[in-house]
Amino acid sequence: MGLQSFEHGLERMVEGVFSRGSRSSIRPIELGRRLLREMDDHRSVDVKGRRIVPNEFMFLLNERDHASFADIDEALNAELCETAREYARAEGYHFLGAVRVVMDVDDTLRPGRFAISSRMKEAGGGARAGALVLPSGDRIALGQQVVSIGRLPECTIPVPDANVSRRHCEIRPQGSAFVVADLGSTNGTKVNGVRIQGEHALADGDVVSVGSLSLRFEAS
Repeated sequence: MGLQSFEHGLERMVEGVFSRGSRSSIRPIELGRRLLREMDDHRSVDVKGRRIVPNEFMFLLNERDHASFADIDEALNAELCETAREYARAEGYHFLGAVRVVMDVDDTLRPGRFAISSRMKEAGGGARAGALVLPSGDRIALGQQVVSIGRLPECTIPVPDANVSRRHCEIRPQGSAFVVADLGSTNGTKVNGVRIQGEHALADGDVVSVGSLSLRFEAS
């Protein structure tokens, strides 16, 4: 799936919400297009044959343009991060760590102009942190505890679905990351649409599917 296929979705996400009242001539859709092109331009292949792309992005703007985005900075960053994750899933790209977008000031730029830099940054070795995002948008924080998913009401995430086993799978901390482990379920556990065997390491933006339930993993 090419870059153009994502433009309508990106425009729908950012333009209606973020363009109102903006004093900048920079449209959020321009930032999104440039971010996705940055991923394409800086992809590489690791020793496992995976296509790796940058996961940290910095936009540089004139002070006036930067100030015009101040009220929507957090929401805009979240939408741009999610767009990067969706694009990576569709293109088969992989991130080394959590996706992060930063806006900063560069007064050498004229109003209406911006620059972008990116890098590939591995997840740090510090305390584990992450979240599972439910279809409702609610988040379940991940830390030291194992999160169980299944049909039993005592599971951390109970799923009343006949296609889900009583104890279907678990999300477990492992080192500085998290893995999803299928517990021998009848219908299997999928990550990004592919059925896993045993344990599978989770990357930022991965979608874990159990029966009809899909959960998005977010690293932090």
